[in-house]
Amino acid sequence: MLLSIDIGNTHTVVGVFDKDKLVAHWRLSSTLSRTEDEFWLIVKLLCEQINISTKVIDGVVISSVVPNLTDIFKTLAEKYIHVKPVIVTAKLKLGIRIKYDDPKAVGADRLCNAVAAYKKYGGPAIVIDFGTATTYDVISKRGEYLGGVIAPGIETAGAELHRRAARLPKIELHLPKNVIGKNTVESMQSGIIYGAIDSMEGMIKRIKKVTGSKTTVILTGGYSKAVGEYSKLVDECEPWLVLEGAMIIYKMNKANPK
Repeated sequence: MLLSIDIGNTHTVVGVFDKDKLVAHWRLSSTLSRTEDEFWLIVKLLCEQINISTKVIDGVVISSVVPNLTDIFKTLAEKYIHVKPVIVTAKLKLGIRIKYDDPKAVGADRLCNAVAAYKKYGGPAIVIDFGTATTYDVISKRGEYLGGVIAPGIETAGAELHRRAARLPKIELHLPKNVIGKNTVESMQSGIIYGAIDSMEGMIKRIKKVTGSKTTVILTGGYSKAVGEYSKLVDECEPWLVLEGAMIIYKMNKANPK
């Protein structure tokens, strides 16, 4: 089995693959205050709850945008699973060509999304990841990573409104019953969620002017299902695309056996 780890700025998602199948996944907070021992205890307990023995895990792949946590999980893999993890970077075999000005500047999560999207759906494709930032990654018909777009994430927008406006509360982010809010909370929910949907659809249309109308649009990340239900421009919803991409990259750059 393979332990696939997606370390983001807000959350760390841990998945277990049995061959090509994702059999379990969990979302942890990306906190720098935990040691490799604490993270391992959490992962071990979560696996045991669903009757997965950590003894059968013989590979680890890490996609990370938080360097300090990369080091912690690398130590975890070496200390407890006794393997050298594959750490996703643009230097690895990816199965796609990176046409960014500086390939090293492309986040590991974006590489994983692009690799998984091209493997599953071919190109051209747009992957939209709703995380701390909302990212758009564009893959050509020939499997070229063309670049993308980075915008504030849904949660980031809500948090910044609360932080910068004294009278705007911290809110739960979901669609209100009506687009015209009847109170401050509903008004904020409408502005943030419907605003994100409209922004996404506008960006999709702009990108398709370059890539063509037959471009596949794939959503991933925490808000992907909620947003995808309200847009006819979305073709696929793949919440665990980073984990899958990391797994695919691992197989192309297989670590030394245990």
